[in-house]
Amino acid sequence: MANTKSAIKRIRRISKQTAVNKVRKGKYKNALKKMNILIDQKKKSEALKFLPKLNSELMKTAKTGVIKKQNASRNVSRITKKITSL
Repeated sequence: MANTKSAIKRIRRISKQTAVNKVRKGKYKNALKKMNILIDQKKKSEALKFLPKLNSELMKTAKTGVIKKQNASRNVSRITKKITSL
């Protein structure tokens, strides 16, 4: 266990940040799941409407460091490719 005042403060800060990151990662995963459901159901028009929201959510998550920027770009690229193939 932490035995200095600064280490105790860091533990408090890290636990709060972990909670925030879990929420952000949850939003990111839910957006991807929703898009994959739309693609599986072959709803191209709805998927195209949802694509900017998905892109925004992924980039926000990448900007805050929960996922890497390249990961977000790769996901958007793959999803876009799937939508165009519908």
